[in-house]
Amino acid sequence: MMNAITKAKGFLAAGVRAGIKEQGEDIALIVSETPAAGAGVFTTNLVCAAPVTVSRSRVPSSTARAVIANSGNANACTGQQGMHDALEMASETARLLGVRSEDVLVASTGIIGRPMPMPKIRSGIAEAVSLLSVEGGVSASRAIMTTDTRPKEAFTEVCIGDIRAQIGGIAKGAGMICPNVATMLSFITSDVAITPEMLQLCLSRSADISYNCLTVDGDTSTNDTVIMLANGLAENPLIDAPGPMLDAFQQALDSVTISLAKQIARDGEGATKLIGITVVGARSFQDARQIAKTVANSPLVKTAMFGCDPNWGRILAAAGRAGVTLDPESINLTLGEVTLVRGGEPIAFSEKEAHELLRNTEVSVILNVGDGPGQATVWTCDFSYDYVKINAEYHT
Repeated sequence: MMNAITKAKGFLAAGVRAGIKEQGEDIALIVSETPAAGAGVFTTNLVCAAPVTVSRSRVPSSTARAVIANSGNANACTGQQGMHDALEMASETARLLGVRSEDVLVASTGIIGRPMPMPKIRSGIAEAVSLLSVEGGVSASRAIMTTDTRPKEAFTEVCIGDIRAQIGGIAKGAGMICPNVATMLSFITSDVAITPEMLQLCLSRSADISYNCLTVDGDTSTNDTVIMLANGLAENPLIDAPGPMLDAFQQALDSVTISLAKQIARDGEGATKLIGITVVGARSFQDARQIAKTVANSPLVKTAMFGCDPNWGRILAAAGRAGVTLDPESINLTLGEVTLVRGGEPIAFSEKEAHELLRNTEVSVILNVGDGPGQATVWTCDFSYDYVKINAEYHT
Protein backbone atom coordinates (compact mmCIF):
# COMPACT_ATOMS: atom_id res chain seq x y z
CA MET A 1 0.00 0.00 0.00
CA MET A 2 1.17 3.51 -0.77
CA ASN A 3 -0.27 6.00 1.75
CA ALA A 4 -1.64 7.82 -1.31
CA ILE A 5 -3.79 10.23 0.67
CA THR A 6 -0.72 11.68 2.43
CA LYS A 7 1.69 11.78 -0.53
CA ALA A 8 0.97 15.48 -1.10
CA LYS A 9 2.82 17.94 1.13
CA GLY A 10 1.15 18.94 4.37
CA PHE A 11 -1.35 16.10 4.76
CA LEU A 12 -1.69 13.70 7.69
CA ALA A 13 -4.12 10.84 8.22
CA ALA A 14 -5.18 8.17 10.66
CA GLY A 15 -7.54 5.22 10.77
CA VAL A 16 -8.64 3.70 14.07
CA ARG A 17 -11.07 1.14 15.42
CA ALA A 18 -13.88 2.66 17.47
CA GLY A 19 -16.10 -0.43 17.56
CA ILE A 20 -18.79 0.78 15.15
CA LYS A 21 -18.23 -2.28 12.94
CA GLU A 22 -17.78 -5.81 14.22
CA GLN A 23 -14.14 -5.76 13.16
CA GLY A 24 -11.49 -3.50 11.65
CA GLU A 25 -10.85 0.22 11.63
CA ASP A 26 -13.95 2.38 11.30
CA ILE A 27 -12.93 6.02 11.87
CA ALA A 28 -10.82 7.82 9.26
CA LEU A 29 -9.34 11.29 9.63
CA ILE A 30 -7.55 13.29 6.93
CA VAL A 31 -6.03 16.66 7.84
CA SER A 32 -4.31 19.46 5.95
CA GLU A 33 -1.77 21.22 8.13
CA THR A 34 -2.68 24.52 6.43
CA PRO A 35 -5.99 25.88 5.09
CA ALA A 36 -6.91 24.24 1.79
CA ALA A 37 -9.25 24.76 -1.11
CA GLY A 38 -12.10 22.29 -0.70
CA ALA A 39 -14.54 20.87 -3.23
CA GLY A 40 -17.13 18.11 -3.22
CA VAL A 41 -19.48 16.01 -5.30
CA PHE A 42 -22.37 14.24 -3.61
CA THR A 43 -25.21 11.77 -4.14
CA THR A 44 -28.17 12.83 -6.25
CA ASN A 45 -30.44 10.60 -4.16
CA LEU A 46 -33.13 12.80 -2.59
CA VAL A 47 -32.99 10.57 0.48
CA CYS A 48 -29.52 11.71 1.48
CA ALA A 49 -27.59 11.20 4.69
CA ALA A 50 -27.00 13.91 7.30
CA PRO A 51 -23.23 14.10 6.63
CA VAL A 52 -23.96 14.72 2.94
CA THR A 53 -26.15 17.68 3.85
CA VAL A 54 -23.49 19.07 6.18
CA SER A 55 -20.54 18.68 3.81
CA ARG A 56 -22.45 19.85 0.76
CA SER A 57 -23.13 23.15 2.55
CA ARG A 58 -19.41 23.68 3.27
CA VAL A 59 -17.89 23.45 -0.22
CA PRO A 60 -16.46 25.03 -2.26
CA SER A 61 -14.25 26.44 0.47
CA SER A 62 -10.93 28.26 0.71
CA THR A 63 -10.31 27.28 4.35
CA ALA A 64 -11.02 23.53 4.55
CA ARG A 65 -8.84 21.67 7.04
CA ALA A 66 -10.08 18.13 7.59
CA VAL A 67 -12.36 15.25 6.66
CA ILE A 68 -13.74 12.99 9.38
CA ALA A 69 -15.40 9.80 8.15
CA ASN A 70 -16.81 6.64 9.66
CA SER A 71 -17.86 3.25 8.35
CA GLY A 72 -20.39 0.84 9.83
CA ASN A 73 -23.20 3.38 10.13
CA ALA A 74 -24.54 5.56 7.30
CA ASN A 75 -26.25 8.15 9.53
CA ALA A 76 -29.00 8.22 6.88
CA CYS A 77 -32.74 8.36 7.56
CA THR A 78 -31.92 9.28 11.17
CA GLY A 79 -33.88 12.55 11.44
CA GLN A 80 -32.81 15.56 13.45
CA GLN A 81 -30.67 13.45 15.76
CA GLY A 82 -28.66 12.32 12.76
CA MET A 83 -28.04 15.91 11.72
CA HIS A 84 -26.99 16.79 15.26
CA ASP A 85 -24.59 13.84 15.29
CA ALA A 86 -23.01 14.78 11.93
CA LEU A 87 -22.47 18.33 13.14
CA GLU A 88 -21.00 17.02 16.38
CA MET A 89 -18.55 14.82 14.49
CA ALA A 90 -17.28 17.97 12.76
CA SER A 91 -17.24 20.15 15.87
CA GLU A 92 -15.49 17.54 18.04
CA THR A 93 -12.85 17.00 15.36
CA ALA A 94 -12.38 20.75 15.02
CA ARG A 95 -12.06 21.20 18.79
CA LEU A 96 -9.33 18.59 19.06
CA LEU A 97 -7.48 19.95 16.01
CA GLY A 98 -7.83 23.58 17.07
CA VAL A 99 -9.61 24.63 13.86
CA ARG A 100 -13.05 26.02 13.00
CA SER A 101 -15.94 23.54 12.94
CA GLU A 102 -17.13 24.79 9.54
CA ASP A 103 -13.73 23.86 8.07
CA VAL A 104 -14.26 20.16 8.84
CA LEU A 105 -16.13 17.98 6.34
CA VAL A 106 -18.01 14.82 7.32
CA ALA A 107 -18.79 11.51 5.61
CA SER A 108 -20.36 8.24 6.71
CA THR A 109 -21.06 4.83 5.21
CA GLY A 110 -22.74 1.68 6.47
CA ILE A 111 -26.18 0.54 7.52
CA ILE A 112 -29.06 2.99 6.96
CA GLY A 113 -31.53 3.96 9.67
CA ARG A 114 -29.56 3.26 12.83
CA PRO A 115 -28.66 5.93 15.41
CA MET A 116 -25.01 6.87 15.52
CA PRO A 117 -23.08 5.35 18.47
CA MET A 118 -21.70 8.73 19.47
CA PRO A 119 -19.73 7.67 22.59
CA LYS A 120 -17.71 5.29 20.41
CA ILE A 121 -17.33 7.91 17.70
CA ARG A 122 -16.12 10.59 20.12
CA SER A 123 -13.54 8.19 21.49
CA GLY A 124 -12.49 7.21 17.97
CA ILE A 125 -12.07 10.81 16.87
CA ALA A 126 -9.83 11.55 19.86
CA GLU A 127 -7.67 8.52 19.13
CA ALA A 128 -7.45 9.40 15.43
CA VAL A 129 -6.30 12.93 16.22
CA SER A 130 -3.58 11.54 18.52
CA LEU A 131 -2.33 9.16 15.82
CA LEU A 132 -2.21 11.53 12.84
CA SER A 133 0.85 10.90 10.66
CA VAL A 134 2.07 10.70 7.09
CA GLU A 135 2.09 6.92 7.51
CA GLY A 136 -1.60 6.89 8.48
CA GLY A 137 -2.92 6.92 4.93
CA VAL A 138 -3.23 3.15 4.63
CA SER A 139 -5.14 2.79 7.90
CA ALA A 140 -7.45 5.63 6.80
CA SER A 141 -8.16 3.79 3.54
CA ARG A 142 -9.05 0.66 5.51
CA ALA A 143 -11.25 2.57 7.95
CA ILE A 144 -13.76 3.61 5.28
CA MET A 145 -14.34 0.03 4.04
CA THR A 146 -17.58 -1.89 4.58
CA THR A 147 -18.06 -4.92 2.31
CA ASP A 148 -14.89 -4.04 0.36
CA THR A 149 -12.33 -6.81 0.25
CA ARG A 150 -9.37 -4.47 -0.11
CA PRO A 151 -8.43 -0.78 0.29
CA LYS A 152 -8.40 1.38 -2.83
CA GLU A 153 -5.65 3.96 -3.41
CA ALA A 154 -4.34 5.92 -6.37
CA PHE A 155 -1.55 8.49 -6.79
CA THR A 156 0.03 10.58 -9.51
CA GLU A 157 2.37 13.54 -9.99
CA VAL A 158 1.68 16.55 -12.19
CA CYS A 159 3.87 19.39 -13.46
CA ILE A 160 2.28 22.82 -13.14
CA GLY A 161 4.69 25.12 -14.91
CA ASP A 162 8.08 24.06 -13.58
CA ILE A 163 6.67 22.81 -10.28
CA ARG A 164 6.00 19.15 -9.54
CA ALA A 165 2.88 18.57 -7.43
CA GLN A 166 1.12 15.50 -6.04
CA ILE A 167 -2.43 14.14 -6.18
CA GLY A 168 -3.47 11.13 -4.10
CA GLY A 169 -6.80 9.53 -3.36
CA ILE A 170 -8.59 6.73 -1.54
CA ALA A 171 -12.05 5.28 -2.09
CA LYS A 172 -14.44 2.66 -0.79
CA GLY A 173 -17.33 0.93 -2.45
CA ALA A 174 -18.42 -2.56 -3.38
CA GLY A 175 -22.22 -2.55 -3.38
CA MET A 176 -25.09 -0.07 -3.75
CA ILE A 177 -22.92 1.41 -6.48
CA CYS A 178 -24.36 3.47 -9.29
CA PRO A 179 -22.95 6.89 -8.54
CA ASN A 180 -24.66 10.00 -9.72
CA VAL A 181 -22.16 10.39 -7.93
CA ALA A 182 -22.99 4.97 -4.46
CA THR A 183 -22.29 3.48 -1.17
CA MET A 184 -19.20 5.20 -2.41
CA LEU A 185 -16.81 7.47 -0.56
CA SER A 186 -13.70 8.99 -2.08
CA PHE A 187 -11.26 11.48 -0.64
CA ILE A 188 -8.54 13.16 -2.69
CA THR A 189 -5.69 15.42 -1.59
CA SER A 190 -3.23 17.60 -3.48
CA ASP A 191 -0.59 20.20 -2.74
CA VAL A 192 -1.49 22.10 -5.93
CA ALA A 193 -2.32 25.81 -5.55
CA ILE A 194 -5.76 26.26 -7.10
CA THR A 195 -8.82 28.36 -6.35
CA PRO A 196 -11.86 26.65 -4.81
CA GLU A 197 -13.89 27.50 -7.91
CA MET A 198 -11.43 25.87 -10.29
CA LEU A 199 -11.03 22.88 -7.94
CA GLN A 200 -14.79 22.36 -7.88
CA LEU A 201 -14.94 22.61 -11.66
CA CYS A 202 -12.20 20.02 -12.10
CA LEU A 203 -13.63 17.63 -9.50
CA SER A 204 -17.11 17.77 -11.04
CA ARG A 205 -15.70 17.13 -14.51
CA SER A 206 -13.55 14.29 -13.23
CA ALA A 207 -16.40 12.63 -11.35
CA ASP A 208 -18.49 12.74 -14.52
CA ILE A 209 -16.07 10.53 -16.48
CA SER A 210 -15.02 8.27 -13.60
CA TYR A 211 -17.36 7.77 -10.64
CA ASN A 212 -20.42 8.56 -12.75
CA CYS A 213 -19.22 5.95 -15.27
CA LEU A 214 -19.19 3.29 -12.57
CA THR A 215 -21.88 0.82 -11.61
CA VAL A 216 -21.96 -2.39 -9.61
CA ASP A 217 -25.67 -2.95 -9.14
CA GLY A 218 -27.58 0.12 -10.32
CA ASP A 219 -28.40 1.36 -6.81
CA THR A 220 -27.52 4.96 -5.97
CA SER A 221 -26.64 5.32 -2.30
CA THR A 222 -27.85 7.87 0.22
CA ASN A 223 -24.24 8.64 1.18
CA ASP A 224 -22.12 9.12 -1.96
CA THR A 225 -19.44 11.63 -1.15
CA VAL A 226 -16.33 12.75 -3.02
CA ILE A 227 -14.25 15.42 -1.28
CA MET A 228 -11.01 16.98 -2.46
CA LEU A 229 -8.60 19.23 -0.55
CA ALA A 230 -5.77 21.18 -2.22
CA ASN A 231 -3.51 23.18 0.11
CA GLY A 232 -1.12 24.91 -2.32
CA LEU A 233 2.07 23.78 -0.59
CA ALA A 234 3.63 22.80 -3.92
CA GLU A 235 3.86 26.59 -4.47
CA ASN A 236 3.04 26.41 -8.16
CA PRO A 237 1.57 29.47 -9.91
CA LEU A 238 -2.04 29.70 -8.71
CA ILE A 239 -4.50 27.98 -11.03
CA ASP A 240 -7.32 30.49 -11.16
CA ALA A 241 -8.61 30.28 -14.74
CA PRO A 242 -8.89 27.86 -17.67
CA GLY A 243 -5.64 27.26 -19.55
CA PRO A 244 -2.72 24.84 -19.87
CA MET A 245 -2.13 24.64 -16.11
CA LEU A 246 -5.77 23.74 -15.45
CA ASP A 247 -5.70 21.21 -18.29
CA ALA A 248 -2.62 19.50 -16.84
CA PHE A 249 -4.22 19.35 -13.41
CA GLN A 250 -7.48 18.01 -14.86
CA GLN A 251 -5.71 15.24 -16.74
CA ALA A 252 -3.79 14.18 -13.63
CA LEU A 253 -6.89 14.26 -11.45
CA ASP A 254 -8.80 12.20 -14.01
CA SER A 255 -6.12 9.51 -13.90
CA VAL A 256 -6.60 9.21 -10.12
CA THR A 257 -10.41 9.12 -10.16
CA ILE A 258 -10.58 6.68 -13.08
CA SER A 259 -8.13 4.37 -11.31
CA LEU A 260 -10.25 4.47 -8.14
CA ALA A 261 -13.48 3.91 -10.09
CA LYS A 262 -12.03 0.84 -11.79
CA GLN A 263 -10.78 -0.49 -8.45
CA ILE A 264 -14.31 -0.17 -7.04
CA ALA A 265 -15.82 -2.01 -10.00
CA ARG A 266 -13.18 -4.75 -9.75
CA ASP A 267 -14.02 -5.18 -6.05
CA GLY A 268 -17.81 -5.23 -6.52
CA GLU A 269 -19.61 -7.48 -4.07
CA GLY A 270 -19.00 -11.07 -5.14
CA ALA A 271 -17.32 -9.94 -8.38
CA THR A 272 -15.01 -12.23 -10.32
CA LYS A 273 -14.12 -9.83 -13.14
CA LEU A 274 -13.88 -6.18 -14.15
CA ILE A 275 -15.92 -5.32 -17.25
CA GLY A 276 -15.41 -2.25 -19.39
CA ILE A 277 -18.39 -1.31 -21.58
CA THR A 278 -17.32 1.19 -24.24
CA VAL A 279 -19.92 2.81 -26.49
CA VAL A 280 -18.77 4.80 -29.53
CA GLY A 281 -20.59 6.55 -32.34
CA ALA A 282 -23.37 8.02 -30.18
CA ARG A 283 -24.70 11.54 -30.61
CA SER A 284 -23.06 12.76 -27.38
CA PHE A 285 -21.03 11.64 -24.38
CA GLN A 286 -24.24 11.62 -22.34
CA ASP A 287 -25.98 9.30 -24.82
CA ALA A 288 -22.97 7.01 -24.98
CA ARG A 289 -22.77 6.82 -21.21
CA GLN A 290 -26.50 6.14 -20.92
CA ILE A 291 -26.28 3.21 -23.33
CA ALA A 292 -23.15 1.84 -21.67
CA LYS A 293 -24.61 2.16 -18.19
CA THR A 294 -27.86 0.43 -19.22
CA VAL A 295 -25.84 -2.50 -20.56
CA ALA A 296 -23.60 -2.50 -17.48
CA ASN A 297 -26.61 -2.52 -15.13
CA SER A 298 -28.42 -5.37 -16.89
CA PRO A 299 -28.66 -8.37 -14.54
CA LEU A 300 -28.89 -10.62 -17.61
CA VAL A 301 -25.66 -9.22 -19.05
CA LYS A 302 -23.89 -9.39 -15.70
CA THR A 303 -24.94 -12.99 -14.99
CA ALA A 304 -23.91 -14.03 -18.51
CA MET A 305 -20.51 -12.51 -17.83
CA PHE A 306 -20.24 -14.50 -14.61
CA GLY A 307 -21.14 -17.68 -16.47
CA CYS A 308 -18.68 -16.86 -19.28
CA ASP A 309 -21.61 -17.09 -21.71
CA PRO A 310 -21.17 -14.96 -24.89
CA ASN A 311 -24.91 -14.28 -25.02
CA TRP A 312 -24.57 -11.08 -27.05
CA GLY A 313 -28.31 -10.69 -27.57
CA ARG A 314 -28.61 -9.52 -23.97
CA ILE A 315 -26.16 -6.69 -24.70
CA LEU A 316 -28.10 -5.45 -27.71
CA ALA A 317 -31.41 -5.78 -25.89
CA ALA A 318 -30.11 -3.60 -23.05
CA ALA A 319 -28.71 -1.01 -25.48
CA GLY A 320 -32.07 -0.83 -27.25
CA ARG A 321 -33.95 0.05 -24.06
CA ALA A 322 -31.53 2.72 -22.88
CA GLY A 323 -33.88 5.51 -23.94
CA VAL A 324 -31.39 6.77 -26.50
CA THR A 325 -32.10 6.93 -30.23
CA LEU A 326 -29.98 4.48 -32.23
CA ASP A 327 -30.20 2.55 -35.49
CA PRO A 328 -30.10 -1.23 -34.87
CA GLU A 329 -28.77 -1.76 -38.40
CA SER A 330 -25.66 0.29 -37.65
CA ILE A 331 -24.59 -1.61 -34.53
CA ASN A 332 -21.20 -3.32 -34.33
CA LEU A 333 -20.34 -5.37 -31.26
CA THR A 334 -16.91 -6.65 -30.24
CA LEU A 335 -16.01 -8.78 -27.24
CA GLY A 336 -12.30 -8.48 -26.64
CA GLU A 337 -10.89 -9.22 -30.09
CA VAL A 338 -13.91 -11.23 -31.25
CA THR A 339 -16.49 -9.49 -33.47
CA LEU A 340 -20.00 -10.73 -32.72
CA VAL A 341 -22.19 -8.30 -34.67
CA ARG A 342 -21.48 -6.10 -37.68
CA GLY A 343 -24.03 -3.73 -39.23
CA GLY A 344 -26.70 -5.17 -36.98
CA GLU A 345 -26.09 -8.66 -38.37
CA PRO A 346 -24.64 -11.60 -36.41
CA ILE A 347 -21.15 -12.71 -37.42
CA ALA A 348 -20.05 -16.32 -37.22
CA PHE A 349 -17.58 -16.63 -34.35
CA SER A 350 -15.97 -19.29 -32.22
CA GLU A 351 -18.08 -19.67 -29.10
CA LYS A 352 -15.19 -21.52 -27.50
CA GLU A 353 -12.86 -18.56 -28.11
CA ALA A 354 -15.46 -16.09 -26.77
CA HIS A 355 -16.03 -18.31 -23.73
CA GLU A 356 -12.30 -18.36 -23.02
CA LEU A 357 -12.14 -14.57 -23.32
CA LEU A 358 -14.86 -14.26 -20.70
CA ARG A 359 -12.83 -16.38 -18.30
CA ASN A 360 -10.37 -13.50 -17.97
CA THR A 361 -10.48 -11.27 -14.89
CA GLU A 362 -10.82 -8.22 -17.16
CA VAL A 363 -13.27 -8.12 -20.06
CA SER A 364 -13.71 -5.45 -22.74
CA VAL A 365 -16.99 -4.89 -24.62
CA ILE A 366 -17.08 -2.34 -27.46
CA LEU A 367 -20.44 -1.31 -28.89
CA ASN A 368 -20.45 0.95 -31.95
CA VAL A 369 -23.90 2.47 -32.43
CA GLY A 370 -23.33 4.90 -35.31
CA ASP A 371 -21.08 7.64 -36.61
CA GLY A 372 -21.64 10.31 -33.95
CA PRO A 373 -18.90 11.93 -31.83
CA GLY A 374 -20.14 10.59 -28.51
CA GLN A 375 -18.01 8.04 -26.68
CA ALA A 376 -17.98 6.76 -23.09
CA THR A 377 -16.66 3.84 -21.07
CA VAL A 378 -18.55 2.50 -18.06
CA TRP A 379 -16.90 0.09 -15.63
CA THR A 380 -18.84 -2.64 -13.91
CA CYS A 381 -18.47 -6.24 -12.71
CA ASP A 382 -20.31 -9.51 -13.03
CA PHE A 383 -23.09 -10.81 -10.76
CA SER A 384 -22.08 -13.97 -8.94
CA TYR A 385 -23.82 -16.17 -6.38
CA ASP A 386 -21.90 -14.30 -3.69
CA TYR A 387 -23.51 -10.95 -4.57
CA VAL A 388 -26.90 -12.31 -3.49
CA LYS A 389 -25.43 -13.93 -0.38
CA ILE A 390 -23.60 -10.77 0.73
CA ASN A 391 -26.67 -8.56 0.34
CA ALA A 392 -29.11 -11.10 1.77
CA GLU A 393 -27.04 -11.22 4.96
CA TYR A 394 -25.74 -7.60 5.10
CA HIS A 395 -28.09 -6.30 7.80
CA THR A 396 -27.79 -9.37 9.99
